[in-house]
Amino acid sequence: MKTLSKFGVLAVLGGSLFLSACAGEYYVSDQPADVVYERPAPPYDGAVWIEGDWVWSGGRYVHQHGYWVRPRAGRTYVYGRWEHNNRGYRWHRGHWHR
Repeated sequence: MKTLSKFGVLAVLGGSLFLSACAGEYYVSDQPADVVYERPAPPYDGAVWIEGDWVWSGGRYVHQHGYWVRPRAGRTYVYGRWEHNNRGYRWHRGHWHR
């Protein structure tokens, strides 16, 4: 039976972490606290509010405030959400859905 050296094990682990990062699957042990801020008034009639989102930056999740946009014809905005599993917490970004 072939065994991996310490270097081989590190290379395999590093490769799996690299693939997770490429797929956008970033996990943290604790879900960040909700961010509270005042929503500005809509800039025009019919504007749709997009709630703040979490983005992976500098090795951690960073919150980006929400914003107003024009609605997209035939689409509905699906808000982002936290998912928890045995690897930790992962953010699923919001998106427009048909």
